[in-house]
Amino acid sequence: MTSAHLPQPTNRVAIMFVLALGTFILGLTEFSMMPMLPLISETFDVTPTQSGYAISAYAMGVVVGAPILMLTTANMRKRKALLIFLTLMFIANGLSALSNSLSQLILFRFLSGLPHGAYFGAAILLAADIAPKGKRSAFMSKIFMGLTIATIVGVPLVTLIGQNLSWRYCLAGASVLSLIALVFVYKVVPTVDNRKPSNLLNEFSVLKDKLVWSILGIVIIGFGGVFCIYTYIADTILDVTQTPAYTISIAMVMFGIGCTLGNYFLGKAADVSAIKATGICLICTIIFAIAYVNASHNIWLLYAVIFLIGCSIGLATLIQTLLMDVSPDGHAMIGALVQCAFNVANAIGPWVGGIAIAQGAQPNQTGYVAAALFLGGFIMWVLSYMQLNTKKKLAVSA
Repeated sequence: MTSAHLPQPTNRVAIMFVLALGTFILGLTEFSMMPMLPLISETFDVTPTQSGYAISAYAMGVVVGAPILMLTTANMRKRKALLIFLTLMFIANGLSALSNSLSQLILFRFLSGLPHGAYFGAAILLAADIAPKGKRSAFMSKIFMGLTIATIVGVPLVTLIGQNLSWRYCLAGASVLSLIALVFVYKVVPTVDNRKPSNLLNEFSVLKDKLVWSILGIVIIGFGGVFCIYTYIADTILDVTQTPAYTISIAMVMFGIGCTLGNYFLGKAADVSAIKATGICLICTIIFAIAYVNASHNIWLLYAVIFLIGCSIGLATLIQTLLMDVSPDGHAMIGALVQCAFNVANAIGPWVGGIAIAQGAQPNQTGYVAAALFLGGFIMWVLSYMQLNTKKKLAVSA
């Protein structure tokens, strides 16, 4: 889209707010289930492990739905695609709230996950399309802002509602919000043409680029460190820090604030140099993860370190920018791959952290495991940096 066809500044604010509302709902839908697992176990008279399948089902839905929906809607106007995804969110969340058995909940949670990555991908591409020159990454970071705000406000709120009323109200609320967002998208988001037509061959050609895979490797390996620590924060506070249970909620809020600020500032840094900002961020996360181990003996130090680790969520915008820079074509596939990569990291982090704990490690020592994952991500960054430089030299010589 040329600058002559860009929406007016006031309209951009409204568009970005509406798009971020959608990601807020996605954050609410995904993360609110974790504190509600005991309630679900009680409702269906199952073990915590069995109720945990509802979380795994959502992640599987994201991995399956992201590439399929992004590719099938690649040539569709973004506004129309967003309306479809929000409709799916409305229906699936509503059905989840009405589940009569755990198996039904697992099925409907899988369906809820299908539009997650596709909505993110379409919203980010639309944000990039309407962004003024030099502001693309900053605009894309605002889309992620909805999810990060959900971790600060939404998740604690629905947890309170679930504990005092029912977990069903939380999923029903997500369904109602999806309907509201659908109406807003219909009224506010303009109908804009894609920058150029796409086809499956162009989209799948992205998979041949080794640089794309090494950049995705930064997420799959490195970002697992964030989830490795996040998953066991509650256990760390109760078993190591040994402070009251309410401090867990404070720690989660600190993480959410870090997510929001990190996303904002790293989004701005990405417009200057996404590759350099990514490398610096990964080095910092290694330091923070190691510091987490000792900081866990003092709740105030732990709050600070958890806040800093939360800031690394801004890597999402950096990675999205890097991939769009190195691959002029196949942006629909890239949007899908990024969402799949983050959900794979979401599985790897808790898994390797759980292995360490099973072998006798204390919950706070998952910081060492996370540091190793961040180091692996940094190694993938080095490989990506070298490939990117080689690519630039070949382009200059040509």
